[in-house]
Amino acid sequence: MRILLTGATGFIGRRLADALSAQGHQLRCVSRKPPARDATAHDPAPPADARAGHEWITLDYASALTPDRWTHAIRGCDAVINAAGIFRSRGANTLERVHELAPRALFLAAHAQGVRRVIQLSALGADEHARTAYHRSKKAGDDSLRALGMAHAIVQPSLVFGPDGPSSRFFMMVASLPWIPLPGHGDSRIQPVHVDDLVQAVAALLALPERDMPRELPLVGPAALTLRSYYACLRAGMGIRRGPRYVPLPLAAMKALARAGDRLGAALFNSEALEMLARGNTGDPAPLRRLLGRPPRPAQGFIGPSWAGALATQARAAWLLPLLRWSIAVVWLVTAAVSAFGYPLQGSYALLDRAGVPAAWQPAALYGAIALDLLLGVALLMRRRPRWIWAAQGALILGYTAIISLRLPEYWLHPYGPLVKNLPMLAALWLLYELEDRPWTS
Repeated sequence: MRILLTGATGFIGRRLADALSAQGHQLRCVSRKPPARDATAHDPAPPADARAGHEWITLDYASALTPDRWTHAIRGCDAVINAAGIFRSRGANTLERVHELAPRALFLAAHAQGVRRVIQLSALGADEHARTAYHRSKKAGDDSLRALGMAHAIVQPSLVFGPDGPSSRFFMMVASLPWIPLPGHGDSRIQPVHVDDLVQAVAALLALPERDMPRELPLVGPAALTLRSYYACLRAGMGIRRGPRYVPLPLAAMKALARAGDRLGAALFNSEALEMLARGNTGDPAPLRRLLGRPPRPAQGFIGPSWAGALATQARAAWLLPLLRWSIAVVWLVTAAVSAFGYPLQGSYALLDRAGVPAAWQPAALYGAIALDLLLGVALLMRRRPRWIWAAQGALILGYTAIISLRLPEYWLHPYGPLVKNLPMLAALWLLYELEDRPWTS
């Protein structure tokens, strides 16, 4: 089949594109920014890319809100798979645009072009009982497809696990903590499904005769788990030998933390996520079992032995690196505060004098250093920071160390080791410089 795939660069969309292409389908992929290594993007109707086996169309999904924006993209396609989705609104990419308005325009265009079938990736919980904006927007998009009367399947996955999935990385990070926080007693019920089962299910739907396609398909694992049990499965799968230790948190405390996540723009921990968790996310595994011809993979088998060590390291780094960054920020902030308010002013001037700073320059040198320490500490607490901030700190510490070594060499022999302690600080900065390898981090 020739298939139009939206969300082709996302967590699920990438896997769908690879799997369906391997089965001989011709993929026409929609993305606001197609991968440069895979294709040259054209608009509106690109030729097939020989290297990737896909066609790419550059289209801002959140702004394609009328059927005419989709006409050229859909022309000649046998099927449409809508795998575009977001968890929360950000800028122009609102839940209404991405889950309701753009899909409606896409489905209308598909209907007008005579597309034979549409597969809509929705979400378990997008029903008449939906209480969150996420689920309500998903349901609105689903309803627009139902109203057209064309052959379709609305796929409703539960929590989807994949080693590189954003929510999966979050849950693995929490599972790797020495003490695992739980909302209440952690008895919320979920039924996670592996992304490979989801991809195989979509491929199986494409192979079915149109009349046999289920109009709705819950995609869930073989059995429901409590949140506590899911964390235990992930922890065991990553090979973390020490058993989990849980910290039940009152619901009021969790709601306060979730509201803080709302204000900070947290994508995965916010009030809506907590509401969805409280509602539960379970369904009947029988339809998926029949479609696959086998039971879906249980949570205990999500992480294979070959991945365990790498995923455990990644999960621990997800909280250890921020902890290291925050601790370095505290060093700079405390140093600034002590220099400004704690240490005697004359004592500071005496040290500067011994370091060779002329008396006339000493106030500027002292307060300039305080301001620099303060700025570095604040910069490390920001959600967005340039990578060179680590190199700047290393250069500053090396400069301080060189001056003190020349002018005050006795500090190398001080029992508190004020200069020796710069060595692990430099190593930590180097570590953060290497591991925070994006131009901007968030």
